[in-house]
Amino acid sequence: WGTKMNLSERAKQISPSPTLAITAKAKEMRSQGLDVVGFGAGEPDFNTPQHIIDAAVEAMTKGYTKYTPAGGIAELKEAIAEKFAKDNQLSYTTEEITVTSGAKHALYNIFQVLCQPGDEVIIPVPYWVSYPEQVKLAGATPVFLPGKEEDGFKIKPEQLEAAITPKTKIFLINSPSNPTGVLYTREELAALGEVCLRHGVIIISDEIYEKLLYDGAEHISIASLSPELKDITIVVNGVSKPYSMTGWRIGYAAGPKDVIKAMEKLASHSTSNPTSVAQYAALAALRGTQEPLEEMRKQFDVRRKTMMDWIQRIPGLEALTPNGAFYVYVN
Repeated sequence: WGTKMNLSERAKQISPSPTLAITAKAKEMRSQGLDVVGFGAGEPDFNTPQHIIDAAVEAMTKGYTKYTPAGGIAELKEAIAEKFAKDNQLSYTTEEITVTSGAKHALYNIFQVLCQPGDEVIIPVPYWVSYPEQVKLAGATPVFLPGKEEDGFKIKPEQLEAAITPKTKIFLINSPSNPTGVLYTREELAALGEVCLRHGVIIISDEIYEKLLYDGAEHISIASLSPELKDITIVVNGVSKPYSMTGWRIGYAAGPKDVIKAMEKLASHSTSNPTSVAQYAALAALRGTQEPLEEMRKQFDVRRKTMMDWIQRIPGLEALTPNGAFYVYVN
């Protein structure tokens, strides 16, 4: 019969990462002797703050190097609950929180446990490259909703209303946004939330950049606007961006208990648990001094202003000034 090493249809439909393509192009241009800076990776260039590294070393020394529960250690879940209460005015029990191998893994597991073939997931454009691929891998269909530049690339409630069909399962929002750096206001979020409530659409709120804000901007979690919105929202966050811990791979999600439990079941059969040592590092990140985070934020702000200045000096280029994250989205 011969060996049938055929790829699954699932594998065939995954698109290559544009980020990796940009990085490869920059590498190729450098090899040709061109002076090129690659702006592809969404990653702080600072090292992880020392007190977080020290906490990881201490965890290893104490022998915290074994399996943990699939959804993370109790102490870290408690610290995440404290963070939600303090920063977002959101009250979650530890049963409503799961720790994941990065925020990307949280999103992946949410789509896996919520989506059926035929479901539609509304994704605002511009979007982070992995959203549609994860939706497709869950058997659902991404529906793209273009934000207009004159609206700061933000989706309007009437746009969302028009995009919803009987097949719509999820509306995904990322504020502050990758790649635009724009931030939704309380009023804008409330208007979008009202549409989702009326149509029974689940909200996934990706808030990974919430700590990276400029010009006095305020981050609001859509889940905090009402008990009704909290009930239909799953909030995703992590330590990668604010604490320069991209390689540690610790994210988390908070939402309805049955969804969180299903995510943990799925994790138990795939990743087992987030890396034990990285969980103790994340605990130090959340409960320790926030001064290094603020120093990094200030430096990002300097770079943001420099980048905007350079762009405005180049004929034919323009960009909206971002008030969050560490991206500039150039027209």
